[in-house]
Amino acid sequence: MKSATVFAPATVANVAVGFDILGFALESVGDVATVSTTNDQTISIKEIGNETGSAGPLDIPLDPAKNAATVGLIKLREDLRLNFGFEVVLRKGIGLGSGMGGSAASAVAAVVAANSLLDARLPKETLFKYALLGERAVTGAAHPDNVAPCLFGGMTLVLSVNPFRYVSLPVPKEIFTVVVHPQIRVDTRSARTILAPNVPLADHVRQSANLGGFIAGCFLNDVKLIEQSFDDCLIEPQRASLIPGFAQVKAAATEQGAIGVSISGSGPSVFAWAPSREVGQRVRDAMIEAFSGRGLSGMDSWISAVNPQGARII
Repeated sequence: MKSATVFAPATVANVAVGFDILGFALESVGDVATVSTTNDQTISIKEIGNETGSAGPLDIPLDPAKNAATVGLIKLREDLRLNFGFEVVLRKGIGLGSGMGGSAASAVAAVVAANSLLDARLPKETLFKYALLGERAVTGAAHPDNVAPCLFGGMTLVLSVNPFRYVSLPVPKEIFTVVVHPQIRVDTRSARTILAPNVPLADHVRQSANLGGFIAGCFLNDVKLIEQSFDDCLIEPQRASLIPGFAQVKAAATEQGAIGVSISGSGPSVFAWAPSREVGQRVRDAMIEAFSGRGLSGMDSWISAVNPQGARII
């Protein structure tokens, strides 16, 4: 029996102006999957626990056909006609329903680990489609904005899923991300149901201009242009009510020097971009204080550069 262990990072999806197409990877926080080969030609989950290694009351299915970490492995084994199976041990470092790409991280970690055990390893571009199956099983939609940066690292713009095409976007070196996760849960599947299926033409034009300005700012290393374009006029207004005190948190972060603030994925985590780690520390303190003012406590928070590596064997 062979085994491999992979760390897959948490991600911030949408990045305000790029709903379902834009995302970037974080450092330090993520999920860990250990995948082992078996002789019974099945896919199974041996154990699911939290990041400390202890089993917890995690609301995650053990059925391989319903778990993000194993759905892709089932298809992978079928497509490659493997004469062996896989057994998975999953350690969750990303909170459920946190808006930080937990299902994508589990899916990516498992397929990257399994791939390392193959005699002929598949390229990451091929692994993408298997990880996306895990994301779809949990969230109900095959949106790639968490899976792509988790797998490839950095910040990615997904142009199409089939065929898969993406672009890696540069991020100014001085940028640090602040993420604050209040201890409430917002499931992606539910958060998508509240979104209006149609948007006003004027809002579409405005959002398109913001996305273009944001991408141009990244390639030009122009932090001011990024700041001017960091405005989600489509999705954020519809989801803000899911996060108690969001307006106050955003205002507090902006007052402390954040160049942009928005919802991480479907929430409830809120992220901000800061022009230095020092500013990021002030922004984090202000965001936590604003959440606390709405009666929320026990928040998790991180200050992170954009992770250029993505999932990695550990």
